[in-house]
Amino acid sequence: MNDALLIRREGNVLILSNNNVAARNALSPEFYAAVTTALADAAADASIGAVILTGEGGHFCAGGDLRQLAKRRELPVEQRREKLEGLHDLIRAVRDCPKPVIAAVEGAAAGAGLSLALACDMLVAARDSVFSVAYVKVGLTPDGGATAFLSEFVSRQVLTELCLTGERISGERMERLGAVNRLAEPGQAIVLALALAQQIAQGPELAMARIKDLCRQAPRNTLEAQLELEARYMVQSQETAESREGIGAFLEKRAPSFRQAPSVPLTQ
Repeated sequence: MNDALLIRREGNVLILSNNNVAARNALSPEFYAAVTTALADAAADASIGAVILTGEGGHFCAGGDLRQLAKRRELPVEQRREKLEGLHDLIRAVRDCPKPVIAAVEGAAAGAGLSLALACDMLVAARDSVFSVAYVKVGLTPDGGATAFLSEFVSRQVLTELCLTGERISGERMERLGAVNRLAEPGQAIVLALALAQQIAQGPELAMARIKDLCRQAPRNTLEAQLELEARYMVQSQETAESREGIGAFLEKRAPSFRQAPSVPLTQ
């Protein structure tokens, strides 16, 4: 186990917790590597149905470590870019993981911490949690996909305001904006996230991976491109043991047992 990341299982759910409490869970290269590895392991483990990303000590993530960022100004541009790619590779790993990834946010999700929370497929936040595109306050510009993720649910005008002011946004306002799936009472975000994850984790592995990809592609695809992707996945899904179990359960008026069904297509 990496000290930067705590890993535990709750049934079919994998919980990954940022463990840099002294720095309000500021990000580090060690954290990037540990989470990326854990997500790859989860992708290869059929017994894991969902992943939760959270933080220890009452905060999700305060963003980048400003002390480390200050030191990087002396580095050549190429090396600064290389270090930034650690964060961006993590964002890609969350996007590309076939298992649903749920953020459970308490306290602050600022800067790259906000980016990481929004990169997840779903977001559970405490009512008193605080989100901020804080980069402008220290003379920096957003990274980690913050502007891409925010633009999926707010107008360009609101996006510009959030980025230029760096203002603190409550969990309640984030829910009103459409970024938060569930609002929790303070200290209960992990409880609600776990309940949601356990519900989802009982679903069909292959179908859920395809649904995740459809949802990721939808904001950027044309209608024709999305229809093509939906058609491809529907045709592929019709030949799986998952769909045989699901359809059979529906016709037999019983609950499906997807976790007992092989996840490989029947034709293989």
